[in-house]
Amino acid sequence: GLQGALTAPSPQDWEQRQEEDTLLIERILLLVRNVLHVPPDPTEEQGVDGDASIHDRVLWALHISGMDDLLKFLASAQVEQQWALHVLEIISLMFRDQNPEELAALGQGPAGAEHGEDTRELESLRQRELAEKRARALQRPSRHSRFGGSYVLRGLKSIGDRDVVFHKGLHSLKSYSHDLGKEPRRVPRRRQA
Repeated sequence: GLQGALTAPSPQDWEQRQEEDTLLIERILLLVRNVLHVPPDPTEEQGVDGDASIHDRVLWALHISGMDDLLKFLASAQVEQQWALHVLEIISLMFRDQNPEELAALGQGPAGAEHGEDTRELESLRQRELAEKRARALQRPSRHSRFGGSYVLRGLKSIGDRDVVFHKGLHSLKSYSHDLGKEPRRVPRRRQA
């Protein structure tokens, strides 16, 4: 059937595929779509909780037959783009009754639950760290004064018989000279000693 029509040994056979094969593929895809499209009947499905529904059993039968692999092949093969809408419709019907959050949790299993706990723990640690950082920021003064102070150096005369006013910190007083802050004069090479 569908597998025989799709499993071609060489690219030339793809082009020489018979019209009957194309019709067969389309009919099988439409049949699968129509089977999956049947809505659930709660009065018919009065099973025990956790029992597989008819829809789930159909999906399992498709999986056992290898139909899901064929659908993946049809969806990804460049030469089979004509079936893309049929495949998309079938896949959307396969996931019709599923909740995305539950599917994601099922895929992860117990490791996913542990990952969720780790994420929550990391988030709480991050929040605690941010709170501590905010508390430290509130304890220290909000503005840092860049003004180091001005000092009068008694005994050192500046221009006009006044005492020198020193604007740097006291720690740099040892290296004070009158030339502090001035550009050094360049002496031409031939005049250098």
